[in-house]
Amino acid sequence: MIWGEKIAGAVITVGGLLVIVAVLGIMVFLFKVVMPLLDSGEKGGSVSYNLNLPAPAVWLNADEFQTIGLVVAADGKVTNFHIPSGTILGHTDFDFGEEKANVVAGTLDRGQIAFGMNNGEVRFATVEVTATATLASQLPAQVKALDDRDVFYDGAVYRQVRSGDYRTLRPDNVLGETVEVSDHPIIAIDYRMGGTVERPTYAFLTVDAVNAARVTRVNMQRNMMTGQMTARTSAVELPAFELNPGASVTGVLLSGSADRALISSSDGYVYRYDLRDFSKPLLAEAKQILPQGVAVTAMTFLSGEQSLVVGGSDGSLSVFFRLQREQAQTGDGFELVHSRTHQNMPGAVVDLSEAQRDKSFVATDNRGNVHVLHSTSDQVLFEFERTDDPSSRTIGMVFPRSDGVLLVSEAGHVSGWQYSNAHPEITLKVLFDKIWYEGYAEPGWTWQSTAGVDTAEPKYSLVPLVFGTLKAAFYALLFATPIALMAAIYTSEFVHRTVRATVKPVMETMESLPTVVLGFVAALILAPLVEEWIGAVLLGFIAVPIGLMIGAFIWQTLPPNVVLRFDGMPKFLLMVVSILFSVAIAVNLGPSFENVLFYGDFKAWTTGRIGTGTPFLFLILLPLSYVAVSWLFGRLLGHHYREFVGDRGRSAAGALDFVRWAGLLIAAMALSFLVASTFTLIGYDPRGGLIDNYQQRNALVVGFVMAFAVIPNIYTLAEDALNAVPGHLRAGSLACGATPWQTAMWVIVPTAASGVFSAVMMGMGRAVGETMIVVMAAGNTPVMEWNIFSGLRTLSANIAIELPEAVKDGTNYRVLFLAALTLFIMTFFINTIAELIRQRFRKRAFQL
Repeated sequence: MIWGEKIAGAVITVGGLLVIVAVLGIMVFLFKVVMPLLDSGEKGGSVSYNLNLPAPAVWLNADEFQTIGLVVAADGKVTNFHIPSGTILGHTDFDFGEEKANVVAGTLDRGQIAFGMNNGEVRFATVEVTATATLASQLPAQVKALDDRDVFYDGAVYRQVRSGDYRTLRPDNVLGETVEVSDHPIIAIDYRMGGTVERPTYAFLTVDAVNAARVTRVNMQRNMMTGQMTARTSAVELPAFELNPGASVTGVLLSGSADRALISSSDGYVYRYDLRDFSKPLLAEAKQILPQGVAVTAMTFLSGEQSLVVGGSDGSLSVFFRLQREQAQTGDGFELVHSRTHQNMPGAVVDLSEAQRDKSFVATDNRGNVHVLHSTSDQVLFEFERTDDPSSRTIGMVFPRSDGVLLVSEAGHVSGWQYSNAHPEITLKVLFDKIWYEGYAEPGWTWQSTAGVDTAEPKYSLVPLVFGTLKAAFYALLFATPIALMAAIYTSEFVHRTVRATVKPVMETMESLPTVVLGFVAALILAPLVEEWIGAVLLGFIAVPIGLMIGAFIWQTLPPNVVLRFDGMPKFLLMVVSILFSVAIAVNLGPSFENVLFYGDFKAWTTGRIGTGTPFLFLILLPLSYVAVSWLFGRLLGHHYREFVGDRGRSAAGALDFVRWAGLLIAAMALSFLVASTFTLIGYDPRGGLIDNYQQRNALVVGFVMAFAVIPNIYTLAEDALNAVPGHLRAGSLACGATPWQTAMWVIVPTAASGVFSAVMMGMGRAVGETMIVVMAAGNTPVMEWNIFSGLRTLSANIAIELPEAVKDGTNYRVLFLAALTLFIMTFFINTIAELIRQRFRKRAFQL
């Protein structure tokens, strides 16, 4: 016997320790996956050398493998060079004749460029690097080594890959057509590509020496049968813009679809054109976006062309969104809104270059500082410094994979740096604070990890998911807790033991139902049913409690001999019949209820198009009004009422109690309607807050079904806690003249408070961690609103939905693990608080 106890104790101890180790192991694993999100990244190698260009450099491009760089000079000479070593690979001469390029602009991938010439022409060219594969057996024998990885032959660079074959990179420099634009030199140009593969659009914006701005657009269309392309060219001169005395144009930008144009000036102004009606361009806005005396020295769109980054002569870096505002004093209803200010550069910003795949960009100032920034996360990722003459103007670019920066000065000095930062868009602020994303009217908490277009930016705020988790748990407990606790009190204190022996196993069996089945029923059956019978559902919240009360009063008015004879299952069946009768009344009167209170269309009422907020306020305030009226009655007339009823028989007392309850209910309804009307008179309307647009899959449906799943947990634990109260406390209370109800409420429940509270907390933990019901019935909309008729997305549902498609070790993958860690911490915090409160209840129970 002693050995058996020792072995059992050892097994229990080891099991407990293993549980602790398992929990700690899970936390360590989650932290290990999550911590790289907050890694600041690391710098790699760097290069610095001079190409000795014959003319000032005007354009720069490079391949995504950081192997070949292409520098275009003002005289049309293209120099191809090996980036790691600085070896010249060859040259291509664009025939500009006697002319030179004043300005150059290119597409986002930097491969298609347009030269603004000093004779008013625009010439197009392709300056890019093509990648192909070469079998190891086909590698030319004459190759020469450039470094320990790359070999060179006939203008191409070969790099061996893991398969043993070679990646072949070859410059592709071709001068294209020429377009006559102006009789004056071009001083600013931008060139964009947009549209689709079948219908690409090419457009360029120019400003000449007399500040005449023109936009030319070429719409291409591919014949799907022959593959032949046809072009339709249109050009328009923009309305004149008036510069302040002494000011000059410093830059221009054009959107890829050629529906927006921007012109910046040296006095801090930006002139924005609306080109949606291409034949009638509109100068929509002339706005001073920088302080007086500060020039716009550089500007660029970030990837997606929704964010405008502006660099100033004071080193400022500002981001603007074009947003539609009702109060906008502009020609098109949009206005440039300042959304973000980044850390200032030490000197005047002279060049801005955007990344191709995210919202990062590189900024260079006139003191040789080079900063790599991420706009959304508002952080400086890396800081570098040029080693050549900082006064020499530079052209910069971010490598296509956002893993390095390459610069070339006008004098031909090349500077390059490698870096790695796998998750530049993630900071604690992005995860848990308000962020102003593109296209949004104001900062907010937003979760949207994917979108229908590649240019959309992932949004990783966990706050909507935490909110959705708490919202789902709140509404589930709002329905489950009263039902479960009242059921536990009822079966523990008021029904015959034979009924309890039947009811409790049935309640416990409910817990075995698969939640995926409950979610399926909720999504495909309950949600449409609630939407169609919403009036009956709302009326049911009133009718069912009233029906139960009426059933209780009917039982109370029965003679004592009848009560004693039929106590047990008949009494329980009477309560069931009362509930069914109440449901039938709600179903039959539901449409009339909706017509009277909600003007015949509840869903239209929630939108605010019809009616006032009084009906719903009346329903919400009715329980509170009844509590207030009952308390007031007890304080003023309770003693007299008890004396009046005390010497009467059971049936008479029951009838009088029913009359009292009915009177209190009528008074509560009058008070609730009076308070609701007062709120309406002072201008308060719950619609747009607690109540808003009705969606079929909403928190109400989730609350119903999750309550069904949570009730068995709360009921079983609470009922066991109530039955564990010593019998002598119950007997003593009854012997002192207390009624069974008074005994239950003032003796049994306080004694079992720690167990009851633990039951509710277990139910909350069950609701917080629920997955399948929420996945199938909640609509999966990560919005932050308490509207009971809107959808939601929880942490657990989000993990279940997105983790199967998340790229391993990618940003979304790690953020989902962070969501799991957040759920873990939330559960741990809730359980800790619950345990502290439980211990306090337990101490109080010991004092009884």
